[in-house]
Amino acid sequence: MRKFAAEKSKDLFIARTKILNSVFEHPTASLSSSSSSLSLKPPSLSPAAFLLRFLTTTAIPNPSDSSMASDYSTTPVKLDSINPKLMMMAFSLVLKRVFICLYIYIYIYNGSSFRRFSFVLECEYAVRGEIVTLAQKIQQDLNDNPDSHPFDEIIYCNIGNPQSLGQQPITFFREVLALCDHPAILDKSETQGLFSADSIERAFQILDQIPGRATGAYSHSQGIKGLRDTIAAGIEARDGFPADPNDIFLTDGASPAVHMMMQLLIRSKNDGIFCPIPQYPLYSASIALHGGTLVPYYLDEEKGWGMEVSELKNQLETARSKGISVRALVVINPGNPTGQVLAENNQQEIVDFCKKEGLVLLADEVYQENIYVPDKQFHSFKKVARSMGYGEKDISLVSFQSVSKGYYGECGKRGGYMEVTGFSPEIREQIYKVASVNLCSNISGQILASLVMNPPKVGDESYESYSAEKDAILSSLARRAKKLEEALNALEGVTCNRAEGAMYLFPRIRLPNKAIEAAKAVNTAPDAFYARRLLNATGVVVVPGSGFGQVLGTWHFRCTILPQEDRIPAIVTRLTDFHKGFMDEFRD
Repeated sequence: MRKFAAEKSKDLFIARTKILNSVFEHPTASLSSSSSSLSLKPPSLSPAAFLLRFLTTTAIPNPSDSSMASDYSTTPVKLDSINPKLMMMAFSLVLKRVFICLYIYIYIYNGSSFRRFSFVLECEYAVRGEIVTLAQKIQQDLNDNPDSHPFDEIIYCNIGNPQSLGQQPITFFREVLALCDHPAILDKSETQGLFSADSIERAFQILDQIPGRATGAYSHSQGIKGLRDTIAAGIEARDGFPADPNDIFLTDGASPAVHMMMQLLIRSKNDGIFCPIPQYPLYSASIALHGGTLVPYYLDEEKGWGMEVSELKNQLETARSKGISVRALVVINPGNPTGQVLAENNQQEIVDFCKKEGLVLLADEVYQENIYVPDKQFHSFKKVARSMGYGEKDISLVSFQSVSKGYYGECGKRGGYMEVTGFSPEIREQIYKVASVNLCSNISGQILASLVMNPPKVGDESYESYSAEKDAILSSLARRAKKLEEALNALEGVTCNRAEGAMYLFPRIRLPNKAIEAAKAVNTAPDAFYARRLLNATGVVVVPGSGFGQVLGTWHFRCTILPQEDRIPAIVTRLTDFHKGFMDEFRD
């Protein structure tokens, strides 16, 4: 039987080889130049459409399909304009043609293996790059010999990892997690004295929604339905507009959600994704890893890292003149690494731009709780779009949220979600397919995401302690941001915009020519040269601005505001003393 099946598959494969050759040798030959449709021109058959027809795959059912209308003709993403590799994932899902699929997959994979490897080589992630590797080596030196360096500890200001720097978790969240992870203690009498009544009640509610009442079990690939209901209700309460739990995909932090969308949107190097410069390196790394092209738009440092639509228009025109099909626009609000908070009228301009140009709006909103100035407040892009009258069929919008940031800082729990709106049922099926390949996100992260979007309310036993913990963390972060901003602006040749939100400062450093020449002599970017010298002299770890992108000829570094408040004076002293010595050493 196996022999017969193999021979039959081989015959079918040979019969289609010529067609496959023509399709896969030139997968982007039929790309439309239209800025709005982002589709493949008929009558040419795209790889995605060819494989769909060839495999006659029945799509994985999505529970939201029944409630979604079919007319999404004005939205930018069509079935034949997504990454054809997503269609290849049907191989593993169509058992009756498994042998055919195997032959085709080997054929395609062998032809593209080197290209895929080159994508990995292009991928860089500065937040955990060269400087951090050196810091880890120094940390080991200090462990082996505490006197090996002129400082006794490494202070990691390179990454938004609050609890590693002493921030305490929110008590209510951890009580609920503990009870869900060990439900046997819910029936013990002493539990009533150790845990708040509302945390016990919430744990019972959540366990009733989990398959088998076990946090060690797999869930639905989009996440536990009851938790998605809770998150949707939280979004609706925040924005004042309806949210559908079937639009929610729970993920292990926001990063996998970003990768999922890049995988969907990027078909080849001819596909571009708009990214702010400076940007969080997740985006440049993800675009490179999936074989696309980063299309930069530059934030205006002189205007508080403002985002100008005129800049977007200019960069879009330039990209299209080079044959790049720009598919989506990434907006990080509040900004990382720049810390700005967008004004609502600016967000409206961005929504209109995406609508007009047929771009998917990818809204990174993971710092939505981190606002430090009274004259700014967070507005989700979904709220802005709906307030402008744009509905489900008018604009494609993906919003990212994470439990790693905000006042909770639960980075290691890996919880997050994306809310996907403005996509047709056919495209939603492909997103669901990608999610299902990873089975599901971790259950603790799912629970935390639901707690973040539905914390204790007035009248709950935990409300006062929860509010006190939250307010203490956010007010302390605001004070830390202000102290570091003032200290940086006091340094020679350094200017730093205020941190309106997020967890970082991104000062500009004007380095002497001798320092720039010294950096060139060791084949290093000048800001990386500065950051390395800072680490070796003080133990303070920052990330060079060159890892985030910056205007040519300018130099920056990113520094978190996360070290505990009583440590800030010591960091300021170390940084001030080092900078003075550095400038004196390399003074022109």
